Amino acid sequence: MLAAWAVLLMLPATIYLTASSLFPGIALDTWLSEALYWLTSTGTAPYGIITGLLILTACYRRMSKPHFLKLVLAVSISMAATLSLNHFLKPYFAEPRPNAALLEQEYLLNTQDFYQHSKADKRELIGIAIQQLDVARPDLQLSASIKRHWQHEVGYAFPSGHTLFAVTLALVVGYYLLLAGNLIMPAVLLSWAIAMGFSRMLLGMHWPQDVLASTAIGGSIAFGSIYLTQALWPRLSLLLPKSRLMNWIT
Repeated sequence: MLAAWAVLLMLPATIYLTASSLFPGIALDTWLSEALYWLTSTGTAPYGIITGLLILTACYRRMSKPHFLKLVLAVSISMAATLSLNHFLKPYFAEPRPNAALLEQEYLLNTQDFYQHSKADKRELIGIAIQQLDVARPDLQLSASIKRHWQHEVGYAFPSGHTLFAVTLALVVGYYLLLAGNLIMPAVLLSWAIAMGFSRMLLGMHWPQDVLASTAIGGSIAFGSIYLTQALWPRLSLLLPKSRLMNWIT
């Protein structure tokens, strides 16, 4: 899992260190952008909850009950830490998103003023700017799905909550799947986490440094949650009557 985390870090690090820009690097009105939109939606509330439940359901059939219960505890700890940290860091760093910076570059948005408004007002302002972008940049057409996504995601950029969610979940779940002897599903989850980071950059929602830092933070949370779960589990198991615990596990 440490090797998997290194791979997750290496890709955005390469993009960041080479000062490469992935946005706007693809046409945002094609099948590829639509595929990236649906991919990124697996980490968008409330669909992220469904994603997590589906992954846990798949794990339930692939590991023993004790391992599964530890997995649920570790996922719960990691998701609580991820949501709390993401909520705190975004207003602290107050970094505009790449799509907002693009609209400002085209004189369609003032990011300093934009982020002072309420969420409802920001969605209305960016909706107007998107309509004007069709005229200002005819070479940069947005599909209906991407337009809705831009209007929905109007918060600050750093960190990438989607990347935090995907990396943390992939590493925590992957760890317990490997303990259970499953190799395929961890590889699938790793690929999903990598694709999530790229989708966020390509759709103009995050900078490479956002994805890189979120991957580093997500990995730290994942391994911290696993360590905490392994440390707490012997004590937690004693809180239940032995007969009930055995019935629950079996």
